[in-house]
Order: sequence, then C-alpha cells, then structure tokens
Amino acid sequence: MRLRDDALAVLTGWPAPSAGQAGLRQRYVDYLAGHASGVFRADRPHHLTASTLVLSADRSAVLLTLHAKARRWFQFGGHLEAEDASLLAAATREATEESGLAGLVLDPVPVQLSDHEVPFCGEGVHHYDVRFLALAPADAVHAVSEESLDVRWFPVDALPSADPDMLELIDLALRREVTS
Repeated sequence: MRLRDDALAVLTGWPAPSAGQAGLRQRYVDYLAGHASGVFRADRPHHLTASTLVLSADRSAVLLTLHAKARRWFQFGGHLEAEDASLLAAATREATEESGLAGLVLDPVPVQLSDHEVPFCGEGVHHYDVRFLALAPADAVHAVSEESLDVRWFPVDALPSADPDMLELIDLALRREVTS
C-alpha cells in the first residue's frame, strides 16, 4: 500500500500549526495504522481525502467550487484513487480536474487537516481531509467541472461563507511563503 505509506510519512512528518491540528494528525495516523485501506473511499466509517486551496497569484483571492452534492462553497478536493502515487498527487489531480486550471503547482507540505462528517457519503462517514495550497498562474482561466455547480474567485476578505474551518484554512495558507 504505497499510498497509505506515503500518507503516513506525510502526516507523521507534518509540522502541525496548532495543538488542535496535532491532535487531528495523531487521529489520522492512528486510524491509518489500524486500517490498511483507510486511504480509499470504500473504507468505513472514515477515509482520507485530499484537497487544495487555490489562491490567486497575488494572494488576494481564493478560487472556490460550489459543490454539487453539498451545495456549499469549498476548496477543490476529493477521494484518493489507486492510481495516485501520493497524497500530493491526489490533491493535484483533484484540483486540476475540478478547477480546470492548468499548471497548478502545490506546496508539498499540507496546510491544514479537517475531520468532517459527509452525509451524502453515508451515515456516520467522515472525511479525514489533508489540505494543500496552490498559487494559480496569473493568467489562469478556470472551468466548471461536472462535480460543481459553479467555480468562482472570491476576495479573501469577502468569502461566501463564514465557516470557521475555511477561515482557518485561508489564514494558514496566507501565512505560507510559497511561490508559483
């Protein structure tokens, strides 16, 4: 299970930005240690997912997707696939597919972890999301995928939601020293 091994290596080596994030990291590591298939959607009741927050090249705006099933604005992301060589590869694939952006380069170090229930995936199912950051090329043109109702840029100080998890993700991402 090279994908599981990669996930464990990324998570155990990740410098968590807070005590709460360190606690989530330990929960993810413990779960993967006991669930060989914990990186795939078939694993129940939880499984890893990978997502990417896309910031504009000047870091003034965030590109979000209006998720078709959840009907809420989110960063791009989804389930890991057997073909993914790593968590980073999964996050890159999902961001590229869902945003339509070519040339995304992700920071290889996760920004945030988020454990959240996903009712449309089944009762009691949680996504153990590992969140990355990408800066979009200055001339980036996005597209709406079949998984989205809309894809749109929002100023980082005028988001469509006041979800504390999203606000923390953006705050942590803005503190990163990343170049595209």
